[in-house]
Amino acid sequence: MENKTTVTEFILLGLSNDPKTQIFLFLLFLVIYLFSLVGNIAIMVVIRADSHLHTPMYFLLFHLSFADICYSSVTVPNMLMKILEEHRTISFNGCIAQMFFFLLSVCAEVFILSAMAYDRYTAICDPLRYVKIMRKAICVQLVSAAWTIGFFYALLNTVLVLRLHFCGHNQISHFSCELPALLQLSCTETLTSQVVRLICAVTLASSAFLLTLISYIHIISTILRIRSAEGRRKAFSTCSSHLIVVGLFYLTGFFQYTKPSSISSVILDEIFSIQYSILTPMLNPIIYSLKNKEMKTALRKIFRKFRFLK
Repeated sequence: MENKTTVTEFILLGLSNDPKTQIFLFLLFLVIYLFSLVGNIAIMVVIRADSHLHTPMYFLLFHLSFADICYSSVTVPNMLMKILEEHRTISFNGCIAQMFFFLLSVCAEVFILSAMAYDRYTAICDPLRYVKIMRKAICVQLVSAAWTIGFFYALLNTVLVLRLHFCGHNQISHFSCELPALLQLSCTETLTSQVVRLICAVTLASSAFLLTLISYIHIISTILRIRSAEGRRKAFSTCSSHLIVVGLFYLTGFFQYTKPSSISSVILDEIFSIQYSILTPMLNPIIYSLKNKEMKTALRKIFRKFRFLK
């Protein structure tokens, strides 16, 4: 495969050129990223350490936290460095690598979220067969499939980008090397890449979203038949939290990767990217775990053991 690329680096224009705003954004995103990193690592450690959490739901949550760490770490540390730098450059190879791992992690997260929805559907709608359906081998296969689909999705789009010709204009109006922003810089025809991006996004994202949506339609239908008002309230509370995060993640990411270039807006693109690459990983520890009684109980046990050892 011949690579006719003449551009050796890209310039990331970032979020702002105002020094005061840059400092504010640096501190804000640093705090959010550290909270996300520590929170998701804590989830993974607690799930590994507490045998009571060795269940399908927490197995999937473990991998969701890992995916959150991956795709936020692909973009945010580099963004933090570039915010305060005068020359915000990134090498061509570095830009392509960032795009590949971002697409891999985000696509894997989409299908892990769907697997979590299916897990809850099975637990609530078919509890008698839950243990048989969601056995360990099935959970491993679901997670493996999520990362495999993500790998091939990222590889396909990366190969298509490497076939393009970048010949001069190298300023990316963004804080990271996302696929839509790179396609806008190509000197050659990008119709094939645009069509593949649209087909993949619609096919993969829609199928995963429909699986999640159908699962929750059945879940809500089952919950409404629960006689206990307290039981309904608890179930709805859990479902609504999950659906809020899933909805924000899907809507912003899906719009970003399927909208026509004619309605592209730098500010809008950056807001959407911040939502699904920075804020969503932070929401995971809060909504999925820190409000979870079993998770809080496991955390308290670990803290007590730690104090005892000291």
